[in-house]
Order: sequence, then C-alpha cells, then structure tokens
Amino acid sequence: MQQHIMFSDGPVTKVIMDSVSCATCDNHGDIIISGSHGGASSARYAMDAAAADVVFNDTGCGKNSTGIRGPELLQQHSIISAAADYRRAEIANGADACGSGVISHVNGCDARAGSHGSPATPQVQATGNAHCAHKEGGS
Repeated sequence: MQQHIMFSDGPVTKVIMDSVSCATCDNHGDIIISGSHGGASSARYAMDAAAADVVFNDTGCGKNSTGIRGPELLQQHSIISAAADYRRAEIANGADACGSGVISHVNGCDARAGSHGSPATPQVQATGNAHCAHKEGGS
C-alpha cells in the first residue's frame, strides 16, 4: 500500500492512503484521508504519526459504535477527525473516500467546523487546518 500526496502547500500536505497503517512520522501535521475503519486501532496509527486531521470510513459503525471510536479517541488529543459513510465510499479505498465520501460522523474538534453531511474532501485553509466544504445542491 502507498500514500498519494494530493495537495501540498508549505507545511500542509493532504495525503490519501487506503490504510492509515501506512502513516509514518513523515506524516506529522498532515491531513490524512484513509479508507480505514474508524476504530480505536486505526486512531492509534494517526496519533503515532502525529497527523493534524484524519478521515476514516465509518464501516456502518459496528456493534457498540466500534467503527467510529477513532474520531472520539483523537478528539482527546485535539486531532480533527471524521468518518465517511460506508454507503458512499468503499472501505479500504482512500481515493474513493476522497472522491465520493460523505461525512457521517465527526469528533468534537471537527464538529465545530460544521462538516457533518459534507463531502469528505477537506479544503485546506491558510491556518493549516481543514474543514469539509459543502457541495452546491448536496451530495
């Protein structure tokens, strides 16, 4: 599995990866759009890499919402995180999450940016943070 740099502007880099397990210390401060489930184990990869923002797949949430525990865990570390609806983005396909994904769940950090129900592609702001832009007419 590989990483695909989608956008880079100075210190801000948006990276697409099928699995967040590909994240390394080289992704420090990056915006990661992954096809990984949003469980706690996926969040740990993002924390270890010190990513700034992470998008996962909600995988249908799972029993006891285990498929979206990652964004909750990342919130405790002030990392913006969201999950794309599994019905709109293929699981384990970061490019599809970026191209077709629609946000179904957000953590408290990202909820303040108003991204619930938005396309999964973050539009990078000058501050280096990300929010999910709304498409005209919905998705």
